[in-house]
Amino acid sequence: MNTTNIFNKPAFGEKVGVKALFETSFTKEIGIYFETGLSMKEHKTPYPIVVQLIEGKLDFKVGEEIHSLVAGDLLSLEGGVPHSLLAIERSIVRLTLVKADQVMRVEEVVRS
Repeated sequence: MNTTNIFNKPAFGEKVGVKALFETSFTKEIGIYFETGLSMKEHKTPYPIVVQLIEGKLDFKVGEEIHSLVAGDLLSLEGGVPHSLLAIERSIVRLTLVKADQVMRVEEVVRS
């Protein structure tokens, strides 16, 4: 069993923060922290992901379609689909990766 709290020591700052929460035998759980106006540029994942907006408001763009997410919204996305994120308000995202994916990949997207 693993436990954590996504609100414990949040990684808010001038850049998008990424914090590994824990791993299970089949997933990696990540916290992503956005101050208002911060974004993640368009990128693709090699595997499917699940995104849950824990707090705030966020625009999740897939192709030309923008999905305006509010706290509690949950979405899934297949691998290989280009997408980007923009924080309309200070936001906390829970990202679920498959075990084969890498937290470092998410950190690289944030840095670039």
